[in-house]
Amino acid sequence: MVSIRGAPGHSGSGNGTPSNKESVPLKDLESGTPEIEVDSHEDPHESGRSDDSLDLPEDEVGQGLLGGRSTRHQYAESPPGQTRLFSSFLRGPDPPRKHHIRPIFEGLQTAPIRVVERLFPSLRSKVIALIAFHALWVAIFLTILNWSVVGPEIPGYGMPNRLSCGARLWHNGTLCGIDGNACRPFDEQKFAFKCPAGCRDTILLEPYTVGDQELNYRSLVIGGAPENHSSYRGDSFVCAAAIHAGVINNAAGGCGILRRTGEQISFTGVKQNSIESVSFNSYFPLSFDFEKETTAVCRDPRWLLFAISLVFTSVISLCTTSPSVFYVSIWFISWFQVALASDPPFASDYLEVVSIGIGRLLPAAFVGWAIYYFCVRETLKGLTAQFEKTILWLGPFWVGALNTDTFDRIPISRLTPHDIQQQPGAIPALIIIVAVIVVTMVTQAWAIWSAGKLPRYLVIYGVMAGALIIMIVLPQLNLRIHHYILSLLFLPGTALQTRPSLVYQGLLMGLFINGIAHWGFDSILQTPNALLGDAQLGSVLPDITAPVIGDAGNNLTFWFSALPSDVAGIAVMVNDVLRANLYRSTSKAAEIGTDVKTAADLSFEWTRLHENHREYFRFAYMKNSALGSLWYEDFTKAGTWRENGDWLPMDQGH
Repeated sequence: MVSIRGAPGHSGSGNGTPSNKESVPLKDLESGTPEIEVDSHEDPHESGRSDDSLDLPEDEVGQGLLGGRSTRHQYAESPPGQTRLFSSFLRGPDPPRKHHIRPIFEGLQTAPIRVVERLFPSLRSKVIALIAFHALWVAIFLTILNWSVVGPEIPGYGMPNRLSCGARLWHNGTLCGIDGNACRPFDEQKFAFKCPAGCRDTILLEPYTVGDQELNYRSLVIGGAPENHSSYRGDSFVCAAAIHAGVINNAAGGCGILRRTGEQISFTGVKQNSIESVSFNSYFPLSFDFEKETTAVCRDPRWLLFAISLVFTSVISLCTTSPSVFYVSIWFISWFQVALASDPPFASDYLEVVSIGIGRLLPAAFVGWAIYYFCVRETLKGLTAQFEKTILWLGPFWVGALNTDTFDRIPISRLTPHDIQQQPGAIPALIIIVAVIVVTMVTQAWAIWSAGKLPRYLVIYGVMAGALIIMIVLPQLNLRIHHYILSLLFLPGTALQTRPSLVYQGLLMGLFINGIAHWGFDSILQTPNALLGDAQLGSVLPDITAPVIGDAGNNLTFWFSALPSDVAGIAVMVNDVLRANLYRSTSKAAEIGTDVKTAADLSFEWTRLHENHREYFRFAYMKNSALGSLWYEDFTKAGTWRENGDWLPMDQGH
């Protein structure tokens, strides 16, 4: 309301009643010029209210790093014109909105709190009950975990060997050495093994060659058809092959007995138990199968332990309104659930798994405290919507904490340009993810703006963006956004008490727990070699000419042209087995070692090992470091020596 008055001391209404109005003088009062008076009272209903927010006076807005404006005059006066309007807009509404969730069916949602008050009326009784409740979880958790780790033994074989889902008898052609001697024995050996749950979904993340086939983003199981005695090629994933053979269950894992069966002439693929194996129509020096019957019953306890942890954390969520009690309880229970049961880092000795989990606990707990102090505390403070908190915060939290069984289903294995370009379905999935993130950011930005916190958030995220840009442009290093880094980037934007913030914050906290418990604090900057893993290097490939085939048709000879000056020689693989390292040196093989075949003229002669079976040849340059270590460059695609003696050249490229 605007009123005009003439002289000081007169009210706008013309009576002696004091006026609740702020006077804004437009000119000096001594000049007698009238001034405009602006009514400072506004209808509190004009701005409207949402069902998850409550407008409170500005001096009640929380303080701190992410708090709202403390007073209306906190900011300096803005310059006139559009700049002032823009600055005023950034500050948000005046007074700012204090977001607060009003429980739906408040009587029902606060019922657990009233029950706790009746059962444990004093603070001391509450503390004792809380400690006893946590002690009960520890006792149940450790009892089941100990049963899973310690026993049972398999009669005649003892304790089974713990395997990861990607464990193989034959690692790859180069690691197994010349003729595969580093991966012996090939036959006449049995051992008991134990696989975790979910190994059916373990896939290759880089191209892998089987004969003339290139496999990627699928399970590595070769052979297994009944007509081939259910034998698998030695470089198959053991646990996936056991699921394929029906020895163990994918949902619960299990134990089995593996038998090495030596060389096999061919491997026929077949689809069974939801895994489609690959065929290989030639020989391989190592194969294995499984004994179908075992008396031991082994089960991965992860889902049983998860069910117990879910029940305990849900009870804690329903029965406490203290943000610190809720957060600390959920944090530590979920940490040990993920680090020791649901998604632990692999080690053949389980005590090493425990050691890794404890070693990562302290630094993760410190970061967890910072997350609570700056983010979670603001979201959960004064919240009495117990069922909504449990569903909207705790539910998404466990979805993120079980990332291996949830988000790992999305066809994006690693958030790097290399992986996104080569993985089928990765680009559409990334577009959807980015769209969801953008919508989330826009809605959260509106909530932050309405709370009067946008200027501070612009500073915080401006610093983050600047740091990321600097890391992107650093030479010879690649930016790698891990699970925990993604969480740390977005968690500040959830420090509001709204229902969407509960969902986002719980999900991000779960991803943080999973990322650190399983992978640790991996660097945000990594070298290209670290990101490549088993991927191809993109190196120069040897120029291979057609071989000279002997008159009898059972042998052939490759002749190699001049080698580049920076290579030490050429490696030769036959049927994915390293058969020769040919060095440019003319020294005798005895002086170099038994695993080296030396040729002064760099030729390679090969005699067919099995009649009427084709063979596959691949070649790569070798290099030596200054200290003498050897590594292999990329191998060519496979050239094929057919059964009838014809040579089929390899395709060009990697």
